[in-house]
Amino acid sequence: MSANSAFHIAVMSGDGIGPEVMAPALDVLRRIEATTPSLKFRFTEGAAGANHYRETGKSMPESTIKLAEEADAILLGACGLPSVRYPDNTEIMPQVELRFIFDLYAGVRPARLIPGVPSPIVGAAERGIDFVLIRESTEGLFASMGKGVVTHEEARETLVVTRKTTERLFDFSLRLTERRRKRGRPGRLTLVDKANVFKAFNWQRDIFAERKAKFPDVKTDLLYVDACAALLVKKPWDFDVMVMENMFGDILSDLAAGLIGGLGIAPSADIGDKHAVFQPCHGTAPDIMRQGNANPTAMILSAAMMLDWLADKHDHPPAAEAALRIERAVDQAYAGGIKPMEYGGQDGTAAIANAVMKALQ
Repeated sequence: MSANSAFHIAVMSGDGIGPEVMAPALDVLRRIEATTPSLKFRFTEGAAGANHYRETGKSMPESTIKLAEEADAILLGACGLPSVRYPDNTEIMPQVELRFIFDLYAGVRPARLIPGVPSPIVGAAERGIDFVLIRESTEGLFASMGKGVVTHEEARETLVVTRKTTERLFDFSLRLTERRRKRGRPGRLTLVDKANVFKAFNWQRDIFAERKAKFPDVKTDLLYVDACAALLVKKPWDFDVMVMENMFGDILSDLAAGLIGGLGIAPSADIGDKHAVFQPCHGTAPDIMRQGNANPTAMILSAAMMLDWLADKHDHPPAAEAALRIERAVDQAYAGGIKPMEYGGQDGTAAIANAVMKALQ
C-alpha cells in the first residue's frame, strides 16, 4: 500500500465489557496514528454479538459480513452473553462464525509474561514465559459444530482434519517460528497431538514431516497433548511455538493464559490466507460490565498483533514498529506499578489505559 493510504479496520465491539475494552484499544491506535506519519487508519463500526441477536435474530447482519470482507483487518471485542442463546442452547459466537466464513484456520495465541504481572508458576518471573500456541480453528472436533447427532441412547460428534488445511496450518506455523528465530527466539516448533491413540494424528505427523523439510532452520519436535499440559505448568519457558488440533488448542490456550496472569492480558488472532480477526481471549464478563473494572490489556495487545500482521502482509515496516511500541508501552505501564483488580489491585479500565497512553508518549 502507498504511504498515504489508510488501513481500513472493521470494528465490532461486541457484548458485555467488549465495548469498554475496545474504546481504549482504538485510542491507542489513534495515538500511534498521530505519531507515525506513514501509518493511517480508517475505522468502521459493525454490529455483532448476542445483543444484536436478541434484537434481530441474527448474530451479525449481512452488512457486517460485507464490511469484514472489504476491510484490511477485523478488530473484534468479546462477544456472547450466557443468557442469550440459540434455540439449541449454544451461545451466540460471531467470533467462531467468522472463522468459518473467512476460512481463518490459524488461531494464534501468544503467551508472554509481562513484567510486574504475577504468574502461578514458581520461577516464571526470573525465567520468563514467551511462547505462541497455534490452534487450528476451522476443523478438528469443531467441524461438528451444529452437526452433532443426539439420540436417547447416544451422542456423536466427529473430528475432521483435511490435508489442505493441515498443510496450510503447518506452513503458517513454520513461517511464524522462523520469524521468531530471526527475532532472537529459539526457533523450535512443537506438534502437539494424540498420535498414540488416533490415526488422524499419525496422518498429520506424516504431513508435518513433509512440510518441515522446506524450513531447515526451524527445529521441530513432537509431544502428546497430555504431556504438553503437564510440561506447560512445570517448565513453560521451554516452549517456543506449538501447533495443535482445534479442541486441544481451545483448552491449552486458556491454560497458557493462566500461566501469564489470566485471560485479561491474553491477546489472540484468527488468521487465514486473506483475512484476519484480532480479539482478546477473555469473555464478555457481564458481571463486571459498566463498572469500569475491565482490564483492556488483552484488547490493546490484540491491536498490536493486528499491526504486526498488517506489516507482514503489506510489507509495511512502520506498522511492525508500531506493534513493538504498543507492547513496550504495556510492559512499561505494568513495570511502573499498574495493578489490575483481578490481581487485588485498584486499577480499572481507565487507569490501565491511561498508563499505556502515557508510556506511548
